[in-house]
Amino acid sequence: MIRLTRLASALALAASASLAYAADPIKIGVDGPFTGGSSSMGVSMRDGVRLAVDEINKAGGVLGRQIQLVERDDEAKNERGVQIAQELINKEKVTATVGYINTGVALASQRFFQEAKIPVMNNVATGSVVTHQFDDQPENYIFRNSAHDSIQAPMIVEEAITRRGFKKVAILADSTNYGQLGREDLEKALALKGIKPVAVEKFNIKDVDMTAQLLKAKEAGAEVVLTYGIGPELAQIANGMTKLGWKVPMIGSWTLSMANYIDNAGPGGEGARMPQTFIQEPTTPKRQSFIVSYLKSFNPKNSRIDSPVSAAQGYDSIYLLAAAIKQAGSTDGPKIKAALENLTTLVEGVVTTYNKPFSKTDHDAITANIPVFGEVKGQRVVYAYPDDQKKASEVRIKDVNAKGALTVKK
Repeated sequence: MIRLTRLASALALAASASLAYAADPIKIGVDGPFTGGSSSMGVSMRDGVRLAVDEINKAGGVLGRQIQLVERDDEAKNERGVQIAQELINKEKVTATVGYINTGVALASQRFFQEAKIPVMNNVATGSVVTHQFDDQPENYIFRNSAHDSIQAPMIVEEAITRRGFKKVAILADSTNYGQLGREDLEKALALKGIKPVAVEKFNIKDVDMTAQLLKAKEAGAEVVLTYGIGPELAQIANGMTKLGWKVPMIGSWTLSMANYIDNAGPGGEGARMPQTFIQEPTTPKRQSFIVSYLKSFNPKNSRIDSPVSAAQGYDSIYLLAAAIKQAGSTDGPKIKAALENLTTLVEGVVTTYNKPFSKTDHDAITANIPVFGEVKGQRVVYAYPDDQKKASEVRIKDVNAKGALTVKK
């Protein structure tokens, strides 16, 4: 009788495990540019997401269910992002979506998720308005775990004006939503320092000659160029300076760390500085594990992640969502949103350890105490200052008082 009871229990346990394994997967959309000029960010983000999902699934999944990724290439085009959003919602029936590299694509697409009450975790797009697009509505389904431009722009200005002492500043920004919203943030941050740029110039995606813009900056006496754009065009700025024989420092948004800036600019790109939430150095055990796993899984050229920031934030976005789904005990959108707004467990990520990263009124996980400054050196991004490297080795959690620019000690 005892043996029969044990056998029955074993069979019931096996059946339960089988049912859990056979349960429908939790579908999560992944939207980003996997081709074109933004692809180094998109592919790195996607691979970071894949790495996190692989780890979670091997550990048993979430709620006894495996995570299934539904990946789509938005080609950095707003209209393509809109099509993908509708497909993910209506055809694929995703529980949530992660991604969005380009601010314009995010702003065009995420209204469909908002209407469907499906959470979105922006893991790369940094336009300040991204998480505030629906502030006029009672519920907001848009979250983010990248450093928004209202953090980055004051950091850039602090570096240029306060730390390095430049007085004559030029701004070169691309014509996209990302570039122009970032330019506005830069001008606001400069105004707080009593500085008006001597030149403000615009360029388009795929432009290959920045001579006209650079000549205006040079003739205006610019001592430094502040940038808001993406890798290929930023490389053209550096190359244009080289052709003109005019070399002043470039300080810009985090995208100066993109592989297609570093590689295309070559020696002319050395010394560029930018805010970074993650630099590919094993400053903590978690980062070391992530770097080793990423390099082993995806074997990037020269053992250098094309966009380390995108990869790390992509990885963390999945763990934040998984924690919320687990806490909610459900794949229902409103319940996941409520859980994200009140996460009760610490989430150890690569960028930081997330301790209540979101609230009802604050859907941005990153505050100004988290990013550090990177510098292009030897065809890689390294820590610009020893203090930043030391800071990165510490566990940095969200500081609700860390709004605006960092206080930099001289």
